[in-house]
Amino acid sequence: MKEFDVIIIGGGQSALACAYFLRRTDLSYTILDDQSLPGGAWQHVWDSLTLFSPSEYSSLPGWMMPKSESNFPSKDEVISYLTVYEERYKIPVCRPVEVKAVHHTRHSFELDTSVGGYRCKALISATGNWHHPYIPEITGRGEYSGIEIHSAYYKNADNLKGKKVLIVGNGNSGAQILAEVSKVASTVWAVQKAPEYLPDEVDGRVLFDIASAKYHALQAGKEFDAKQYSLGNIVMVPSVVDARERDVLHYRKTFHAMTPTGVIWEDGNSEDFDVIIWCTGFKPAFDHLKSLDIMDDQQQIETTETESNAIPGLYLVGYGNKTGFASATLIGVGRSARNTINQITAYLKQTK
Repeated sequence: MKEFDVIIIGGGQSALACAYFLRRTDLSYTILDDQSLPGGAWQHVWDSLTLFSPSEYSSLPGWMMPKSESNFPSKDEVISYLTVYEERYKIPVCRPVEVKAVHHTRHSFELDTSVGGYRCKALISATGNWHHPYIPEITGRGEYSGIEIHSAYYKNADNLKGKKVLIVGNGNSGAQILAEVSKVASTVWAVQKAPEYLPDEVDGRVLFDIASAKYHALQAGKEFDAKQYSLGNIVMVPSVVDARERDVLHYRKTFHAMTPTGVIWEDGNSEDFDVIIWCTGFKPAFDHLKSLDIMDDQQQIETTETESNAIPGLYLVGYGNKTGFASATLIGVGRSARNTINQITAYLKQTK
């Protein structure tokens, strides 16, 4: 059994940020990544996806992302950055290694993996959520005979030419995929609530600054109101601006049931679709932690910031605001990673 002070599960941006701060300590550590190549979930996103912010607002701690060829870094540019970042800091990554189960003893964790056993004193889960796509339960969904694609598996619109496509979900992924698919197919956009669009000049830089202000206000016990710039609103990236100019950003209230050939809208009318693309989000990828039996009814793990409330020495990094302010973003995860490594260092001193 291979032993380390700290093991990080996951090989994406959150894992790399944690490793950056771990390398400044005298702790032994490694990353276990179930992917064959660097880049984490960015290897699997659709081809045209870009960041919302320029490269200088999209960097991990220590090294700024090189300037992009366009306003916002592309998928390939992000993967290249993460790959070089890993090499630059000589981060120890074992891949591909699938963590099948985690067991906890008094002061250690034992990991069952596809390449044998590992043991550590502190464990960081940084697997994100891309591997756990969510589709809501819809009456009749099992009877639908058309093609279904979750945004996790959507790559491009090449195979959708001439099709009638229903896009479900009122977030950024729904708007961006609608913008792309509408160029080659007949599209309908189904949403639970009317999409809210940010002003054209607002991108990830503004959102991060506003979110930072909100974070500091809450830390100081003050109220903060930035509803106009809600992080849930749609960012007007170039593809969505183009869709607006083509007058295709139309939507209708979502359906209440499905049929073998399509959906039944709330007004009772049916409509047929060749393809349904679900842009309905994700849940945290916690399958490797099920053996710890600490998930609640919603398959969530309760934490205080990144530290598990149930098991000392277990930390969750990069799962959104619940586990650290803006921790699911490239620029935001550094804060969570630094705090987590500080906590781990203090924890391991206490348990000696």
